Amino acid sequence: MQRASAPWAAWLLVPAVLWLLADRSGADGGGPSLAERVIWAVNAGGEAHTDMHGIHFKKDPLEGKLGKASDYGVRLPILRSSPEDQVLYQTERYNEDTFGYEVPIREEGDYILVMKYAEVYFAQSQQKVFDVRLNGHVVVKDLDIFERVGHSTAHDEIVPFSIRRGKLSVQGEVSTFNGKLTVEFVKGYYDNPKVCALYVMKGTLDNVPKLQPHPGLEKREVVEEEDEEEDPEVAEESGKKSTSAAPKNRVQSGPRTPNPYAADNSSLMFPILVAFGVFIPTLFCLCRL
Repeated sequence: MQRASAPWAAWLLVPAVLWLLADRSGADGGGPSLAERVIWAVNAGGEAHTDMHGIHFKKDPLEGKLGKASDYGVRLPILRSSPEDQVLYQTERYNEDTFGYEVPIREEGDYILVMKYAEVYFAQSQQKVFDVRLNGHVVVKDLDIFERVGHSTAHDEIVPFSIRRGKLSVQGEVSTFNGKLTVEFVKGYYDNPKVCALYVMKGTLDNVPKLQPHPGLEKREVVEEEDEEEDPEVAEESGKKSTSAAPKNRVQSGPRTPNPYAADNSSLMFPILVAFGVFIPTLFCLCRL
């Protein structure tokens, strides 16, 4: 029995090995290593840390100056993150108002801003929602971490931008660049903005390492892509069938919240009907008198 089970154990390791090889090949691309591409990295709300790619995250420079550091997430395992790098998602810095970091950039070229997040406190969406600005440009709008990936799950926001001839170009917008990249986390209507870790690197999207696969998220993305690619005429003909099948295929990002309108209110009507039944005969008798 032991000899027969050994091949199965080996096959279980294949997806993890393939992900690691693809991740490294995509990040390196035959050029400078990922660590050599990174020009600035900070572990927000935490101590210095060197991750599995060799990126050295410095201790948070805002410590004792702005916002509050939290290590509430250290009690939780973070999905989609390697065990040695979970600390990058377990600590965070938040503030009751807009806050941010300044990154000095001296050379022109293509860059990538990577921001790391994990929701370790709230257990439903619409509890923490905020924007991210890059030198005044809104590059992430209404970020709801729980809605994106659920609870205690790693999520990276990746923003490519370029600097050429004294101009910053990001998401189709252009502004004057003075040598400093300002990353701001903007206070919204729901709770406080935050970030767990972030870094800036030279390169393109192909050079950014990917998080470990998440089966639930992959299934949801596939369903959304199928919905977008569906022919409008076919969707109109299917009607109710398509709408009824969608909830079965989609994977919830977190626990369902109770529906306040789902309760049966028929019991509340009984006393009212009894009161009417007593009142009408009484009124009839009084009128005869």
